[in-house]
Amino acid sequence: MRAAILGFSFALVACTTPESAPAAEPTSAASPAASSTPATPPACLGLGPDEDACTSQTASSSTEVLNVRGGALATCSTDPMTGWTRDGTCNTGPEDRGVHVVCAEMTDAFLSFTKARGNDLSTPHPEYRFPGLVPGDRWCLCAARWKEAHEAGVAPPAVLDATHAAALRIVEPERLGLER
Repeated sequence: MRAAILGFSFALVACTTPESAPAAEPTSAASPAASSTPATPPACLGLGPDEDACTSQTASSSTEVLNVRGGALATCSTDPMTGWTRDGTCNTGPEDRGVHVVCAEMTDAFLSFTKARGNDLSTPHPEYRFPGLVPGDRWCLCAARWKEAHEAGVAPPAVLDATHAAALRIVEPERLGLER
């Protein structure tokens, strides 16, 4: 089992939406530094005007981040540590241009697919304390990349309880295995 990667602050590739993405999209971007307390995200944080689709007000008036099923967003992985904010969840924020909100369990087919498109998630980068992913690891993927992989027939299984509701703005519910 891998040790948790605390303080990991490097994103290998920034994802783009299918409409703006070239065939290969290898651009580097730094993710925000990890903190011991994740930011409290109001709704989908800049992902659109329909913010109530992504959050729910509890009785104590704190904001609860929702998953694609409408429940509380579960942890995706802490071993390896994932998430845009490196808190183990597929939470998002306005700086997350790639919308890293789909929690998925890696497969050989997907890792090969994304590597061929310029985002090599399987090669370790010790200089960034990134161990490289192997089949079975869970990771927060860009919703557009997951959708692209789905269209190619190689999407890794999505972990619905840990997939942020913002994914539904990019990926149709049926593709994720949700009923309308």
